Amino acid sequence: MALLKQIQQRYSVRSYQKRPVEKEKLETILQAARLAPSAKNMQEWRFIVVQDADTRRKLCVAANNQAFVGEAPVIIVCCSVISDYVMRCGHLAYPIDVAIAMEHMALQAVEEGLGTCWVGSFYEEQVKTILGIPTPVRVVELLTMGYPADTLRAKSRLPLEQIVCHERWKL
Repeated sequence: MALLKQIQQRYSVRSYQKRPVEKEKLETILQAARLAPSAKNMQEWRFIVVQDADTRRKLCVAANNQAFVGEAPVIIVCCSVISDYVMRCGHLAYPIDVAIAMEHMALQAVEEGLGTCWVGSFYEEQVKTILGIPTPVRVVELLTMGYPADTLRAKSRLPLEQIVCHERWKL
């Protein structure tokens, strides 16, 4: 599948089949994350793959009781072990680096016939307690994953003319 086609097919899945994700597919998706770039090649991302039903239910509660979180057969808890590096541009590196790795996973998931949803509505301390994550580690996002039970809906996106200018700001 061409990359642009994968991007077009990727959407936030909020309903999953009960079907488990095959180990081989999950490993391929995690390899996609491992190959992501990071500032100064720090590779500060760490991923906890949660498939246990009881732990997924607990994470559902920590994620504002969003039912689809607990129903997804896989939840990847995306963390960073370095949270203080500031790039020259003034931005923290870790949220950007983890986001790049997450989108690598999301696009590879589409290639594998799976769907994902980024989840930012969660209580970090609750997630840390559930999973035994040490205090200095940051939980950046949760990524639910599985075989979609819903379907791709039309995406509303601004036209390029409204989001792109050339050479200088002209918007």
